[in-house]
Amino acid sequence: MTVQTEVKTYGNFIDGKWISAASKKVGASFNPAHRDEIVGYVQSSTEEDVDKAVTAAHNAKEKWRKLSGSERGDFLYKIANCLESRLDDIAETLTREMGKTLPEARGETLRGIAILRYYAGEGMRKTGDVIPATDSKALMYTTRVPLGVVGIITPWNFPVAIPIWKIAPALIYGNTVVVKPAQEAAVTCAKIIECIEQAGLPAGVVNLVTGKGSIVGQRIIDHPGINGISFTGSNDTGKKVAIGAINRGVKYQLEMGGKNPIIVANDADIDEAVEATISGGLRSTGQKCTATSRVIVQNGIYEEFKKKLVERTKELKLGDGLKEGTWMGPCVNESQLNTVLSYIVKGKEEGAVLLLGGRKSEDTDLKNGYFVEPTIFEGVHSRMTIGQEEIFGPVLALIKVETPEEAIELANDVHYGLSASIFTKNIGNAFDFIDGIDAGLVRVNYETAGVELHAPFGGMKSSSFGGREQGTAAIEFYTSIKTVYVKP
Repeated sequence: MTVQTEVKTYGNFIDGKWISAASKKVGASFNPAHRDEIVGYVQSSTEEDVDKAVTAAHNAKEKWRKLSGSERGDFLYKIANCLESRLDDIAETLTREMGKTLPEARGETLRGIAILRYYAGEGMRKTGDVIPATDSKALMYTTRVPLGVVGIITPWNFPVAIPIWKIAPALIYGNTVVVKPAQEAAVTCAKIIECIEQAGLPAGVVNLVTGKGSIVGQRIIDHPGINGISFTGSNDTGKKVAIGAINRGVKYQLEMGGKNPIIVANDADIDEAVEATISGGLRSTGQKCTATSRVIVQNGIYEEFKKKLVERTKELKLGDGLKEGTWMGPCVNESQLNTVLSYIVKGKEEGAVLLLGGRKSEDTDLKNGYFVEPTIFEGVHSRMTIGQEEIFGPVLALIKVETPEEAIELANDVHYGLSASIFTKNIGNAFDFIDGIDAGLVRVNYETAGVELHAPFGGMKSSSFGGREQGTAAIEFYTSIKTVYVKP
């Protein structure tokens, strides 16, 4: 068992104060690479705690709304500066709590800093237009107003970037916030909130409530004082968010699953395509909504591609993400590990051919963590479970096709439509793919994973609903348009 000298307990952050939950209970957050190591303790909150947070956000919203965009932006700059000063601490906590490698954790934290500075600048952008009125003596224009109190529910796989890319636009456009992070990543989120506190935001503008989704998340969904909900997570929970929001008549935004394909055409640069497949599918242990899951390869290069993919994947080093040289860390918890292993079993049962991996790691140094080997199947058909359902783990399914047209058809043959990629040197193939693929994020000669912070992000079909996130598109969700007519 890992010996620890200090394990901090983090309170809820409500109305500018760190307080204990009404239940007086806390839960431990564990390191998935060393399952006996406790990263920290967080509150096991109740509906009462959510009510307190919503009341605080409601009481703060008018004063916050009346600040200028520039004034709100100054606060975001201060939060970014605090995160930057604590970069190593926050990145290390992210790795210890969620499992991804330290370089990935540092990159994600730097991205969070960049997002804050981007939206700080948005405070100086226009929020409306002047429209010619039919009455020559009248002035007609549009402006935007905040929703009010926004509930934010975030997952564990990007515990810095996703909370920030929701909180930052919510704040810059004049909303106050109640945020509920995933339990597995709540310590990391608490450290972000510490930076928000240090930046001096008025009490109640940002509130943190930790706890079970079935209690805290559901109360956010149902609370009559919450005017909008932004959610990233599973499709099943997303449906609950949608139903609750529709019943109350409030705006909601859902970012959910993906079953993302990469198409490798006969004329592709095979080495580049192999590297993109591995990076897109196996980094962060495949625990990304944009991760490559289906690898659709044209038959002319299939055997060569397969050989290089397997050989290159064998070189990847599993281990503790804090250790230098580790390429892939553990699954986030035992439940996720078991889910991934169950899909591997299902793949074999349905006739897919296991080329590599497929087991919990048997390495002695990794036995106390939730490590699964990088896994590659071939002979996968679209109707197989591993050809249809999101696995959220390091599992690649190889599918052989005759033509690029067949590849696009198969790529679209799922309920999801988040991200998709093609590798080709043929401009005709590229544009046919761009035109024909049902995905919100389309990439040519890039991996499926990876999002630019200033570009709209979201998917089609069952992957997303309720407006795009990030970039200038975020204003569409976090505000409503007000059309104004003025006649002297």
